[in-house]
Amino acid sequence: MSFLLGAIKIIILIGFLVLIHEGGHFLVAKACKVKVREFSIGFGPAIKSWQGKETKYTVRWIPFGGYVDMLGEAEREEAEGSFSTASIPKRLAIVAAGAAVNIVFGLIVFFILICIAKGDAVFALKQTGLYIGDVLNSLKMIFTGGLNMEQMMGPVGISEMVVKTNSIFNFIYLMSLVSVSLGVTNLLPIPALDGGKILILLIEGVRKKPLKEEVEIKIQMTGLAFLLLFSLYVTYQDILRVF
Repeated sequence: MSFLLGAIKIIILIGFLVLIHEGGHFLVAKACKVKVREFSIGFGPAIKSWQGKETKYTVRWIPFGGYVDMLGEAEREEAEGSFSTASIPKRLAIVAAGAAVNIVFGLIVFFILICIAKGDAVFALKQTGLYIGDVLNSLKMIFTGGLNMEQMMGPVGISEMVVKTNSIFNFIYLMSLVSVSLGVTNLLPIPALDGGKILILLIEGVRKKPLKEEVEIKIQMTGLAFLLLFSLYVTYQDILRVF
Protein backbone atom coordinates (compact mmCIF):
# COMPACT_ATOMS: atom_id res chain seq x y z
CA MET A 1 0.00 0.00 0.00
CA SER A 2 2.84 2.42 0.84
CA PHE A 3 4.47 1.65 -2.52
CA LEU A 4 1.19 2.38 -4.33
CA LEU A 5 0.71 5.63 -2.40
CA GLY A 6 4.27 6.68 -3.22
CA ALA A 7 3.75 5.94 -6.91
CA ILE A 8 0.53 7.97 -6.93
CA LYS A 9 2.31 10.91 -5.30
CA ILE A 10 5.09 10.83 -7.90
CA ILE A 11 2.64 10.61 -10.81
CA ILE A 12 0.51 13.48 -9.46
CA LEU A 13 3.48 15.77 -8.81
CA ILE A 14 5.36 15.17 -12.05
CA GLY A 15 2.19 14.87 -14.13
CA PHE A 16 0.84 18.20 -12.85
CA LEU A 17 4.12 20.06 -13.37
CA VAL A 18 4.41 18.68 -16.89
CA LEU A 19 0.79 19.66 -17.55
CA ILE A 20 1.30 23.32 -16.58
CA HIS A 21 4.67 23.45 -18.38
CA GLU A 22 3.26 22.16 -21.66
CA GLY A 23 0.09 24.17 -21.05
CA GLY A 24 2.22 27.33 -21.01
CA HIS A 25 3.67 26.48 -24.44
CA PHE A 26 0.20 25.57 -25.71
CA LEU A 27 -1.65 28.69 -24.56
CA VAL A 28 1.00 31.11 -25.81
CA ALA A 29 1.20 29.27 -29.14
CA LYS A 30 -2.56 29.61 -29.50
CA ALA A 31 -2.37 33.30 -28.57
CA CYS A 32 0.32 33.78 -31.24
CA LYS A 33 -1.88 32.05 -33.88
CA VAL A 34 0.52 29.11 -34.22
CA LYS A 35 -1.22 25.83 -35.09
CA VAL A 36 -0.85 23.13 -32.45
CA ARG A 37 -1.36 19.69 -33.97
CA GLU A 38 -1.17 17.72 -30.71
CA PHE A 39 -1.04 18.44 -27.00
CA SER A 40 0.22 15.35 -25.17
CA ILE A 41 0.78 14.59 -21.51
CA GLY A 42 3.07 11.59 -21.09
CA PHE A 43 4.90 9.37 -23.54
CA GLY A 44 4.32 5.93 -25.00
CA PRO A 45 0.97 4.36 -25.97
CA ALA A 46 -2.12 6.53 -25.61
CA ILE A 47 -4.57 5.97 -22.77
CA LYS A 48 -7.10 8.43 -24.14
CA SER A 49 -7.14 10.89 -27.01
CA TRP A 50 -9.73 13.21 -28.50
CA GLN A 51 -9.76 15.61 -31.40
CA GLY A 52 -10.54 19.25 -30.82
CA LYS A 53 -11.32 21.80 -33.51
CA GLU A 54 -7.65 22.09 -34.45
CA THR A 55 -5.65 20.16 -31.85
CA LYS A 56 -5.53 16.50 -30.86
CA TYR A 57 -5.35 16.02 -27.07
CA THR A 58 -3.66 12.88 -25.73
CA VAL A 59 -2.94 11.30 -22.36
CA ARG A 60 -0.24 8.61 -22.50
CA TRP A 61 0.87 5.83 -20.18
CA ILE A 62 4.32 7.14 -19.17
CA PRO A 63 3.61 10.32 -17.15
CA PHE A 64 7.19 11.65 -16.96
CA GLY A 65 7.02 14.16 -19.78
CA GLY A 66 4.86 15.58 -22.52
CA TYR A 67 4.98 17.71 -25.63
CA VAL A 68 3.24 20.30 -27.75
CA ASP A 69 3.50 19.43 -31.45
CA MET A 70 3.37 22.70 -33.39
CA LEU A 71 3.20 23.03 -37.15
CA GLY A 72 6.63 24.01 -38.47
CA GLU A 73 8.59 23.38 -35.26
CA ALA A 74 10.30 20.05 -35.98
CA GLU A 75 10.55 20.76 -39.72
CA ARG A 76 10.24 24.24 -41.15
CA GLU A 77 7.07 24.95 -43.09
CA GLU A 78 5.84 28.07 -44.85
CA ALA A 79 2.15 27.36 -44.26
CA GLU A 80 -0.09 29.77 -42.38
CA GLY A 81 0.06 29.16 -38.64
CA SER A 82 3.55 27.65 -38.82
CA PHE A 83 5.89 28.12 -35.86
CA SER A 84 8.83 28.68 -38.20
CA THR A 85 7.14 31.65 -39.92
CA ALA A 86 6.10 33.39 -36.69
CA SER A 87 8.11 36.43 -35.63
CA ILE A 88 11.13 35.90 -33.38
CA PRO A 89 9.44 37.63 -30.38
CA LYS A 90 6.44 35.30 -30.74
CA ARG A 91 8.64 32.21 -31.00
CA LEU A 92 10.67 33.33 -27.99
CA ALA A 93 7.47 33.81 -26.01
CA ILE A 94 6.19 30.35 -26.97
CA VAL A 95 9.44 28.59 -26.11
CA ALA A 96 9.95 30.44 -22.81
CA ALA A 97 6.34 30.08 -21.66
CA GLY A 98 6.65 26.56 -20.23
CA ALA A 99 9.58 27.36 -17.95
CA ALA A 100 8.04 30.72 -17.02
CA VAL A 101 4.83 29.04 -15.86
CA ASN A 102 6.77 26.54 -13.73
CA ILE A 103 8.85 29.28 -12.09
CA VAL A 104 5.93 31.65 -11.43
CA PHE A 105 3.71 28.83 -10.15
CA GLY A 106 6.44 27.54 -7.85
CA LEU A 107 7.22 30.97 -6.38
CA ILE A 108 3.54 31.83 -5.82
CA VAL A 109 2.89 28.51 -4.07
CA PHE A 110 6.08 28.91 -2.00
CA PHE A 111 4.93 32.39 -0.89
CA ILE A 112 1.41 31.18 -0.02
CA LEU A 113 2.70 28.22 1.99
CA ILE A 114 5.08 30.39 4.01
CA CYS A 115 2.15 32.77 4.68
CA ILE A 116 0.06 29.84 5.91
CA ALA A 117 2.86 28.46 8.07
CA LYS A 118 3.90 31.79 9.63
CA GLY A 119 0.86 34.03 9.07
CA ASP A 120 3.08 36.93 8.11
CA ALA A 121 3.07 38.23 4.47
CA VAL A 122 5.95 40.64 5.10
CA PHE A 123 8.11 37.45 6.40
CA ALA A 124 6.85 35.24 3.47
CA LEU A 125 7.92 37.88 0.96
CA LYS A 126 11.39 38.04 2.53
CA GLN A 127 11.75 34.25 2.50
CA THR A 128 10.65 34.13 -1.13
CA GLY A 129 13.26 36.75 -1.98
CA LEU A 130 15.93 34.71 -0.18
CA TYR A 131 14.81 31.61 -2.05
CA ILE A 132 15.12 33.41 -5.39
CA GLY A 133 18.62 34.47 -4.34
CA ASP A 134 19.54 30.85 -3.57
CA VAL A 135 18.30 29.76 -6.99
CA LEU A 136 20.31 32.47 -8.74
CA ASN A 137 23.38 31.58 -6.69
CA SER A 138 23.02 27.92 -7.69
CA LEU A 139 22.85 28.98 -11.33
CA LYS A 140 26.00 31.04 -10.88
CA MET A 141 27.79 28.04 -9.38
CA ILE A 142 26.79 25.87 -12.35
CA PHE A 143 28.64 28.19 -14.72
CA THR A 144 31.58 28.91 -12.42
CA GLY A 145 32.13 25.28 -11.45
CA GLY A 146 31.27 25.84 -7.80
CA LEU A 147 28.44 23.28 -7.78
CA ASN A 148 29.42 19.73 -6.87
CA MET A 149 28.01 17.28 -9.43
CA GLU A 150 27.34 14.75 -6.67
CA GLN A 151 24.95 17.25 -5.07
CA MET A 152 22.65 17.34 -8.08
CA MET A 153 19.43 15.39 -7.87
CA GLY A 154 17.63 13.60 -10.70
CA PRO A 155 14.30 11.76 -11.03
CA VAL A 156 15.24 8.99 -8.58
CA GLY A 157 16.30 11.42 -5.86
CA ILE A 158 13.23 13.62 -6.39
CA SER A 159 10.97 10.56 -6.33
CA GLU A 160 12.48 9.48 -3.01
CA MET A 161 11.75 12.91 -1.52
CA VAL A 162 8.18 12.85 -2.86
CA VAL A 163 7.53 9.41 -1.35
CA LYS A 164 8.80 10.59 2.05
CA THR A 165 6.39 13.56 2.26
CA ASN A 166 4.00 12.91 5.14
CA SER A 167 1.44 15.69 4.73
CA ILE A 168 -0.35 17.61 2.01
CA PHE A 169 1.51 20.74 3.11
CA ASN A 170 4.93 19.09 2.66
CA PHE A 171 3.85 17.54 -0.64
CA ILE A 172 2.75 20.90 -2.08
CA TYR A 173 5.85 22.60 -0.66
CA LEU A 174 8.06 20.07 -2.44
CA MET A 175 6.01 20.53 -5.61
CA SER A 176 6.75 24.27 -5.51
CA LEU A 177 10.50 23.64 -5.19
CA VAL A 178 10.56 21.05 -7.98
CA SER A 179 8.49 23.36 -10.20
CA VAL A 180 11.00 26.20 -9.87
CA SER A 181 13.89 23.80 -10.40
CA LEU A 182 12.24 22.37 -13.52
CA GLY A 183 11.63 25.83 -14.93
CA VAL A 184 15.14 27.12 -14.25
CA THR A 185 16.76 23.94 -15.61
CA ASN A 186 14.75 24.22 -18.81
CA LEU A 187 16.08 27.73 -19.36
CA LEU A 188 19.73 26.64 -19.33
CA PRO A 189 21.29 27.37 -22.77
CA ILE A 190 21.71 23.71 -23.67
CA PRO A 191 20.42 22.48 -27.05
CA ALA A 192 17.31 20.28 -26.71
CA LEU A 193 16.20 22.29 -23.65
CA ASP A 194 13.97 25.36 -23.99
CA GLY A 195 16.98 27.52 -23.12
CA GLY A 196 18.90 26.05 -26.04
CA LYS A 197 16.04 26.85 -28.38
CA ILE A 198 15.95 30.39 -27.03
CA LEU A 199 19.68 30.73 -27.69
CA ILE A 200 19.23 29.56 -31.30
CA LEU A 201 16.41 32.07 -31.79
CA LEU A 202 18.57 34.87 -30.39
CA ILE A 203 21.36 33.90 -32.79
CA GLU A 204 18.83 34.00 -35.62
CA GLY A 205 17.80 37.47 -34.52
CA VAL A 206 21.40 38.71 -34.54
CA ARG A 207 22.16 37.08 -37.91
CA LYS A 208 18.86 38.29 -39.40
CA LYS A 209 18.37 34.80 -40.81
CA PRO A 210 17.88 31.30 -39.39
CA LEU A 211 20.60 28.70 -39.12
CA LYS A 212 20.58 26.05 -41.81
CA GLU A 213 18.01 23.44 -40.86
CA GLU A 214 20.53 20.58 -40.96
CA VAL A 215 22.92 22.56 -38.71
CA GLU A 216 20.15 23.24 -36.21
CA ILE A 217 19.17 19.56 -36.18
CA LYS A 218 22.78 18.52 -35.51
CA ILE A 219 23.00 21.03 -32.66
CA GLN A 220 19.76 19.73 -31.14
CA MET A 221 20.85 16.09 -31.46
CA THR A 222 24.21 16.86 -29.84
CA GLY A 223 22.44 18.58 -26.97
CA LEU A 224 20.05 15.65 -26.60
CA ALA A 225 22.95 13.18 -26.43
CA PHE A 226 24.61 15.32 -23.74
CA LEU A 227 21.37 15.48 -21.73
CA LEU A 228 20.92 11.72 -21.91
CA LEU A 229 24.47 11.08 -20.68
CA PHE A 230 24.11 13.70 -17.96
CA SER A 231 20.75 12.23 -16.89
CA LEU A 232 22.31 8.77 -16.64
CA TYR A 233 25.13 10.16 -14.50
CA VAL A 234 22.78 12.04 -12.15
CA THR A 235 20.51 8.99 -11.90
CA TYR A 236 23.53 6.83 -11.02
CA GLN A 237 24.46 9.28 -8.25
CA ASP A 238 20.84 9.21 -7.03
CA ILE A 239 20.88 5.43 -6.83
CA LEU A 240 24.17 5.43 -4.89
CA ARG A 241 22.75 8.02 -2.49
CA VAL A 242 19.40 6.25 -2.01
CA PHE A 243 20.64 2.68 -1.75
